[in-house]
Amino acid sequence: MNYKEVNIDLSQFTEPMSEILMAELGEIEYESFAEQDGQLKAYIVSEKYNEQELNVISNQYGGFIYTAIEIEQLNWNAQWESSFEPIVIDNFCHIRAPFHDRRSDMQYEIVIEPKMSFGTGHHATTRLMIKHMQTIDIEGKNVLDMGCGTGILAIMAKYLGAKSVHGIDIDEWAVENSIENAQRNGIQDISFQLGIADQISDQYDVILANINRNILVNDMEKYSNHLNNNGIIVFSGFYEADIPIIESEASKWNLKKLKMLFEDSWTALVFHKE
Repeated sequence: MNYKEVNIDLSQFTEPMSEILMAELGEIEYESFAEQDGQLKAYIVSEKYNEQELNVISNQYGGFIYTAIEIEQLNWNAQWESSFEPIVIDNFCHIRAPFHDRRSDMQYEIVIEPKMSFGTGHHATTRLMIKHMQTIDIEGKNVLDMGCGTGILAIMAKYLGAKSVHGIDIDEWAVENSIENAQRNGIQDISFQLGIADQISDQYDVILANINRNILVNDMEKYSNHLNNNGIIVFSGFYEADIPIIESEASKWNLKKLKMLFEDSWTALVFHKE
């Protein structure tokens, strides 16, 4: 099976765009991504490549320039191994692949192999979410990881003593990969499902939602309805400039902002349900 490799030069953007572009391209069946040397490489089965759909996304973001080339079947594991470096978050968490060495000086270590899923820990929003989790009381709590990606946040919640953890993602690859990564870290009691916010059925003490601004705003009421009183919700996946939009919508559903963290132009906010 042949693939199209679409190369997008990230230097043409004035703000960080890789995560947003990956989400947009994932919606039109791009399967895997690599960010190398200032370029976002996106891969799709050649038969599914549609230049018109790609141009629609390009026009939404200023008409970005890209190139597309035909390539043979990729060795995805080799692609992944060549581009992944371990991530260290303070002295708190070490995120690595199975082929990296362990570190004994970290409080927690998460081993992942993301395959074609989002959320390796390299993006600022994932790191910001984990930094917030250091200061949130998760012990004995019921936790929802909305948009679970590779399962990093769900795994971290279990390490921090969560009573139960449930992950939901719209991407089938993400759900399968989250299950595999939980097992890889010796965790058997996290549940994952394919779905959207409409599929949330239980009540939670903590909700982790690292998605994007538009989805967070659209689903804010659902998150609040499934968050227990005095519960905590952490939002990320948006820019610092989007804070007023997120905060305004959250206030409609009894969510009060407690604190925030920043990295580059990205931010993560913690809210409390009153």
